[in-house]
Amino acid sequence: MELVFREALVVDGTGGRPYVADVGVDGGRITEIRRERDGGTRLSARLAVDAHGLALAPGFIDMHAHSDLALLTDPVHEAKAAQGVTLEVLGQDGLSYAPVDDLALKELRTQIAGWNGYGSDADFTWRGVGEYLDRLDRGIAVNAAYLVPQGTVRAMVMGWADRPPTGRELDRMKEEVARGLAEGAVGMSSGLTYTPGMYASDAELTELCRVVAAHDGYYCPHHRSYGAGALAAYEEMIALARESGCALHLAHATMNFDENTGRAPELLALLDRALDAGVDITLDTYPYTPGCTTLVALLPSWAAEGGPEATLARLREDRTAEAIRVALEVEGSDGCHGVPVDWSTIEVSGVANPALSPRIGTRVADWPGARRLLLDDHLGTTILQHVGDESNVRTMMRHRAHTAGSDGILRGAKPHPRAYGTFPEYLGRYVRELGVLTLEECVAHLSGRPAARLRLPDRGLVRPGYRADLVLFDPDTVASGATFDHPRTLPTGIPYVLVDGRFVMSDGRRTGVLAGRSVRRSPPRPGRR
Repeated sequence: MELVFREALVVDGTGGRPYVADVGVDGGRITEIRRERDGGTRLSARLAVDAHGLALAPGFIDMHAHSDLALLTDPVHEAKAAQGVTLEVLGQDGLSYAPVDDLALKELRTQIAGWNGYGSDADFTWRGVGEYLDRLDRGIAVNAAYLVPQGTVRAMVMGWADRPPTGRELDRMKEEVARGLAEGAVGMSSGLTYTPGMYASDAELTELCRVVAAHDGYYCPHHRSYGAGALAAYEEMIALARESGCALHLAHATMNFDENTGRAPELLALLDRALDAGVDITLDTYPYTPGCTTLVALLPSWAAEGGPEATLARLREDRTAEAIRVALEVEGSDGCHGVPVDWSTIEVSGVANPALSPRIGTRVADWPGARRLLLDDHLGTTILQHVGDESNVRTMMRHRAHTAGSDGILRGAKPHPRAYGTFPEYLGRYVRELGVLTLEECVAHLSGRPAARLRLPDRGLVRPGYRADLVLFDPDTVASGATFDHPRTLPTGIPYVLVDGRFVMSDGRRTGVLAGRSVRRSPPRPGRR
């Protein structure tokens, strides 16, 4: 046997009571678990790690990650590996870099520069989903799964047009989604407050979701509102799942803005009724109140029709810019969840233009300041939006369908600390300090439950025969070091992280081992459409 963890407190990912055991690893898999109560001799191996007083858990699964380019340009990926993350789900919010053609790729690099930068250090040699996954397979620190991004597919087929697709265009979008799933994507995402995905009607989305259901994948929408009309937006997604027969995973599910303070129980009651009626639903959240997005995303959808250059042209024209201001400040734009923007809640966290770096960490004062920033930064500005509610955060994380997603945007001089701190924040603050979840409940939310959503037959649990994607942490000291003032600080209390039985973190330091690969969709189960 290659490796044994001795006297570990095994928190196995099922939600069951922890127990003390020796856990053996060989050939990238868990080979044997010998519980303390069983007596007998200890397991022996070439390398033994004294795990007394430490918790051994399945590697954590980040159900909502924005590392699509970061994994390629910095494959050691310490931001996530140091948290105990061993698998990320990419292709989120309907916008990513596969499948693409040359024109769509050019526009997308500008459209989501605030999430990922312009990608000048990436080679972009792929075009299809399978080619992108092959690129990941050259070596990354943690594993990665991928969702076909519906907005990207729409951009490739229709551009940034705000209109229904023709029959031929819809057929081509369905073909692109099917091809991406056949090449290994685990489902499809949408960003329904982001263009061009938000231009899709429910009928169009339902047709695409039928394709996802036929491939045994799941649909992951950033739905149409987290503010005004949030409950109606959730109801819309549940109805879509019923109509299409597609499993539903709700991205960063919560209720934001002042009008939704304390209303998470209403959302959970809606979800419980649907679950009890047989709708397959899960959700993810991050344990923070502020959100993070791009400044351009707040604009009304009509201002983005035609793509990024058309948006910039509208911002330069005074009369159109005034109409944008009215939509933002008076009407409540669809890009800002139907809520009139409060500029005092908008903090600049990253810029694409280095000359604008003094703006980082400052609040956007007013529309003229926002307009100037969008133009000078060529739409590349990333923001924090301070609109969340702590009671909603705590209520959501207790739910039976809950999993964790960092929604971590890694670029910018002052990124949201969730990128570096989500998983230790759950374990340190919400388990140990606040008692919102028990240790075994939380680990199940971070590992076993998301693995079940992804339909991974041999990940997410500490069990013989399962892949040795594991994290060893100290439940008494684990904590997020990342703060809003110092967001890139690594966590404490997580000394060891293994991917495929190999140490990517050892004694709290990265090893440089690139054991991760793409995790591709399993073939549909018998009887599925």
